[in-house]
Amino acid sequence: MRRALASIVAATVALAVVGCGGSGSDVKTEGGNAQLTVGVIPIVDVAPIYLGQQKGFFTKRKIDLTLKTAAGGAAIVPSVMSGEFQVGFSNFTSLLLAREKGLPLKVIANGVSSTGEQGKDFGAIVVPAGSPARTAKDLVGKRIAVNTLKNICDSTVKASVRKAGGDTSGLNLVELPFPDMPAALAANRVDGACIVEPQLSQVVAAGGRVLTSMYVDAAPNLSVAGYFVNEKLLKSDRDLVDRFTEAIKESNAYADAHPDEVRQVLSSYTKITADLAPKLTLPKWPAEINKDSVATLGKLATDDKVLTQAPDLNALYAD
Repeated sequence: MRRALASIVAATVALAVVGCGGSGSDVKTEGGNAQLTVGVIPIVDVAPIYLGQQKGFFTKRKIDLTLKTAAGGAAIVPSVMSGEFQVGFSNFTSLLLAREKGLPLKVIANGVSSTGEQGKDFGAIVVPAGSPARTAKDLVGKRIAVNTLKNICDSTVKASVRKAGGDTSGLNLVELPFPDMPAALAANRVDGACIVEPQLSQVVAAGGRVLTSMYVDAAPNLSVAGYFVNEKLLKSDRDLVDRFTEAIKESNAYADAHPDEVRQVLSSYTKITADLAPKLTLPKWPAEINKDSVATLGKLATDDKVLTQAPDLNALYAD
């Protein structure tokens, strides 16, 4: 898995440097509407964009969406850089790492945020039924699943372990897509997992246990992920990017105000069952990014040597 992630990053850098693949700015139109392919992850975080698509928030701005799923933001970045996707959804740690590697991406909108409440967040470090672990410190030396390495799970799991008094040098993080985590925990193939909804509720329903809310441990009201584009698209069609940004902000606001519809739309792109949907802990979808919390993620990633130096945070965001 480590080799696979390294290959993704290397390929992405090559695309950015030599200009191979798509331009990242070639947008097709049909019937007067721009055709946008957006890379997302099959988790609760992106429920607003599915709702916005259903409610017509994008079509009224002359945008037709095609939503394609990937294991994580680190896998989505190369597709946005090559032009396969015009917009991507990714956690902020992966986006900071991509910027450090010279990839020309810009964040255009907030994607999802923590509730800020310990034990009542949409993401958590969990252990299977029967685990002797009582705090994140007890997972040092154990196999902990993260959806991709060197991303926000990497940084926030380490923050939780440190907060509990553990030594992060002894962590054993392994890559596993979110949808595969419940089965891996149930079979004791991993000892813990950094997981989000709806898989979090699946684990708890199967007898698993929450150790801590890692996003809450990392920073108050953490902005977890955002939507981003290739700079080329931003420069070639700023009006289109602005229309997308308006639509996703309307979608986020609608999701925050209509939690029952969020629970319903999840069944259209995840394997959540009807009995678990009412039990999900939903995240927050504020209009604006909590930039102070993203700065904290940058510091965590720098301290953990995911980043080689303190990031240029201003360069991350679209003007």
